[in-house]
Amino acid sequence: QVRLVESGGGLVQPGGSLRLSCAASGSIFSSYDMGWYRQAPGKPRELVATITSGRSTNYADSVKGRFTISRDNAKSTVYLQMNSLKPEDTAVYYCNAQYAGRYWGQGTQVTVSS
Repeated sequence: QVRLVESGGGLVQPGGSLRLSCAASGSIFSSYDMGWYRQAPGKPRELVATITSGRSTNYADSVKGRFTISRDNAKSTVYLQMNSLKPEDTAVYYCNAQYAGRYWGQGTQVTVSS
């Protein structure tokens, strides 16, 4: 069982920045493939970015060049740096871990509005 706890969401103006964090339980975090997903009201959950245990990254086209996913294995934490935020980035952001199963955090709300 992997427990994931997200933090860092909030209200930000368009063009602003936020950094999301996801702390994971378990002593083998370095072996987990990690990802961030988001779900806006009335829409399905969608992939935002992923980072493998080997640190290969993948991004949704809508966030390329604006968002950066990274990981700190010593802290068992994955980050999502979000820059140049747009109103359409408003959603609940979920952390995901894959290792002998798929695990989700509880989500953190990001609202981009003036």
